[in-house]
Amino acid sequence: MLPRGRPRALGAAALLLLLLLIGFFVFGGHLECEHRERGGSGSFPCALTPRIPPDGRPRGAAALHGDLQADGEGHNRSDCVPPLPLPPKCELLNVAIVCAGYNTSRDVITLVKSMLFYRKNPLHLHLVTDAVARNILETLFQTWLVPALRVSFYDADELKPQVSWIPNKHYSGLYGLMKLVLPGALPPDLARVIVLDTDVTFASDIAELWALFAHFSGVILLRLDQLRQTGWEQMWKLTATQELLTLPATSLADQDIFNAVIKGHPGLVQPLPCIWNVQLSDHTLAERCYLEAADIKVIHWNSPKKLGVKNKHVEFFRNLYLTFLEYDGNLLRRELLGCPSPPPPEAEQLQRALAQLSEEDACFEFRQQPLTVHRVHVTFLRHEPPPARPHDVTLVAQLSMDRLQMLEALCRHWPGPMSLALYLTDAEAQQFLRFIEASAVLLARKDVAYHVVYREGPLYPINQIRNVALAQALTPYVFLSDIDFLPAYSLYDYLRASIQQLELGARRKAALVVPAFETLRYHFSFPSSKAELLALLDAGSLYTFRYHEWPRGHAPTDYARWREAQAPYRVQWAADYEPYVVVPRDCPRYDPRFVGFGWNKVAHIVELDAQEYEFLVLPEAFAIHLPHTPSLDLSRFRASTTYRDCLQALKDEFHQDLSRRYGAAALKYLTALQQP
Repeated sequence: MLPRGRPRALGAAALLLLLLLIGFFVFGGHLECEHRERGGSGSFPCALTPRIPPDGRPRGAAALHGDLQADGEGHNRSDCVPPLPLPPKCELLNVAIVCAGYNTSRDVITLVKSMLFYRKNPLHLHLVTDAVARNILETLFQTWLVPALRVSFYDADELKPQVSWIPNKHYSGLYGLMKLVLPGALPPDLARVIVLDTDVTFASDIAELWALFAHFSGVILLRLDQLRQTGWEQMWKLTATQELLTLPATSLADQDIFNAVIKGHPGLVQPLPCIWNVQLSDHTLAERCYLEAADIKVIHWNSPKKLGVKNKHVEFFRNLYLTFLEYDGNLLRRELLGCPSPPPPEAEQLQRALAQLSEEDACFEFRQQPLTVHRVHVTFLRHEPPPARPHDVTLVAQLSMDRLQMLEALCRHWPGPMSLALYLTDAEAQQFLRFIEASAVLLARKDVAYHVVYREGPLYPINQIRNVALAQALTPYVFLSDIDFLPAYSLYDYLRASIQQLELGARRKAALVVPAFETLRYHFSFPSSKAELLALLDAGSLYTFRYHEWPRGHAPTDYARWREAQAPYRVQWAADYEPYVVVPRDCPRYDPRFVGFGWNKVAHIVELDAQEYEFLVLPEAFAIHLPHTPSLDLSRFRASTTYRDCLQALKDEFHQDLSRRYGAAALKYLTALQQP
């Protein structure tokens, strides 16, 4: 409960539709915000309106056609406001959002999807972020390639000292106070901005919101230019200092301070239609708004419980939110009709490359897929990397929805850090989130970084996905594995010890080979040592990997020698060799032209050999492949001669590129390829 006499929450934490909008030094005005007496933040958003002077001639905001009215019960009426002219179609609209952490970054994406779905204007997002959110969102927007969308980042850590002195009990912490310092943090030439919380969902074009304020002369949603001129920083700090003499801490973050400022300057605000801030926390009176309104513009999940709030119509609002949560973000890459916007340089290059392709080419899909820029959401879940150690190893792998069941077993076998890239649709990403939340094993592992690569195109871009996981590994070395392999229980510790003993790094450029085995049994007792593995191998319960189908892939590992080996031994590259290896994190990336099934790892091993990595087989290392249903791409490879012909064409082009890069040294690869 708020102390008696203090104004209740005005919804500032949602849209800041209210206040800040301070031309009040220019005009003066009167307070027309409703303050509820039933507890909670149940008021409607407000904005500054100037008082009509005694001569009756409207000036400033009061000159707006159809001033907002209140009905007999004091409700905000939205249906009495005639439609306002929207801003010019190509006018740039500025939006500011404060975002910190992993969960909030996911919320921002849903908010942005809802804005992009309805918008018809170019947008410029001003994102105040911590380091975690910036890494996530910078990668996402760079790969999203949305036209007519600019994104600028501002360091929240630099702003913390300006608000850290304010005691605050709000669940958002210091970040809930940062809207107070936006006028000083945003560029000085930025005159107006819409400020949003991350837990709102648009149900209309944001230009309509911009239009509401664009017709207030001198009073804008967040009129940055006038805020700066009138000394906003000194004003809110003085007010906060006075309030904290009697208030132990803010409970509504910046909202408490905004309310106090309004209380001291009652000429600040004018009601805005409540449809622009339908609040769904437990004690709001949202129903009194939307049951009278012709439509709803913005939904605000302004409760720590978010979608778990108690509201008789919550299912309707939840469905609206879920629509955007699971909406295919690729569909938002559409151009704005009639608004020219230069594409990013990388998008221009891709367009030129795509224009050179022929749809009549039987291999068109294979050539198109590597040119597709997939949206990437790095560290999709909370991630706590281990402390830096000089010989540490991250397991790197990729997977799709049908391999999620492998994760728990992998976590039990590999106690070290992992970087896993998942190829998912937007809807599957939410299913994955629920899968993690239902698993005590997976929830306990904070050193596993999950990165979502959003699905687009007909073929599985396996090497592009691998590159995402590889790029996000944080340790000096990586174990390049596949999700359907379980490493020996002792492998993590053994690899770190081997790296140190072999003095890898500056002294030695090597790829450590982990011998691969497989079982055809779904119920399988995993060996705890090399001796147990050899016994299973002799009993016919285990096989060397792909011995029956593709012996060339692992034959150079020399399993006969491995049985007796007591020390690492060197092996030579041979055609089609594709072992699982441990290499430095800065190793060559996978070749993205290889998609679907076939030769994707082989090409990477060729590249390692071309760069003069030596291959060292570890005598106590092993990983075992578990059986599963074949992938769609493997089935296509087996069934389609065109598929196999296209793979061969890609291999030929790969070798031509090798010749250009490595000259005569690449001849051995071409010779090996021509052998039967």
